[in-house]
Amino acid sequence: MNRWFYLFLGLLLALPSQAEAIRVRDDAGQTLEFKHPPQRIISLTPHLTELLFAVGAGTQVVGVDSASDYPAAAQSLPRVGDYSRINFERILALKPDLVMVWVGGNRAADIHGLKKMGVQVLHTQATQLKDVARLLRLLGTVSGHAGQGEAAARDFTTRLSTLKGGATQHPPVDVFYQVWDRPLMTVGGMHWISDALTLCGARNVFVDLHALSPVVSLEAVLQRSPGLIVSGTDAPDMRRQWQRYASLPAVKNQAFIRLDADRLHRLTPRLIEGVAELCAAVAAYAR
Repeated sequence: MNRWFYLFLGLLLALPSQAEAIRVRDDAGQTLEFKHPPQRIISLTPHLTELLFAVGAGTQVVGVDSASDYPAAAQSLPRVGDYSRINFERILALKPDLVMVWVGGNRAADIHGLKKMGVQVLHTQATQLKDVARLLRLLGTVSGHAGQGEAAARDFTTRLSTLKGGATQHPPVDVFYQVWDRPLMTVGGMHWISDALTLCGARNVFVDLHALSPVVSLEAVLQRSPGLIVSGTDAPDMRRQWQRYASLPAVKNQAFIRLDADRLHRLTPRLIEGVAELCAAVAAYAR
């Protein structure tokens, strides 16, 4: 009897470690396997850092990129580089069991360098508003917080549906979204900001461009004749540069809007707040 009892007890004790085994497929199509949830994670973009904290994995993050400033707890973490270059020595010194990257946001050469060092790399790629929920699930699962990731994803999806349902109906507004001035950069039709503009009853005048953040000419903007020019707070104030083009509808109506870049430019749960701010601004202009 005792022999069977101890055998049963041994099986019970073995179950948790087996249950902790993790197997995920990332956005590059590669499969990653872990016997236990990674406990030393490095994030190389601000939105991935924020997503990790959102699913309850903040204490597992040991290093971040230089722009990761939210939540406040992320500001005290070691910095390992930025979008232009990462410090491989610092990354190795932190002994990560997982590094998270954004394909298209991090340099391909840096991602390749990480692989050459034998570091486990999780590739993420996202372009649409709905991708936030998918990333929350993916990061929740790989970090061992699948339940919290699922809950956060459902909450985001619900809030996004509510925002869509409450969007003000008005004639479409032609919008030029200015990411930067030199060079003149905007968002293409595959960018989540273009997705947000559609939700808000606006039309991205460069929706036909496929690059996420294409460089465009001044002549192209004037030709597409936007009625509203929008930019993020991380870009120079664009109002002055456009005043010389008096025939542009946006200039005629002095229709310029600057929005919180951290909320609108990052694929995180806070994106809902940025989209709501965008919708309110577009609706005010449409009136």
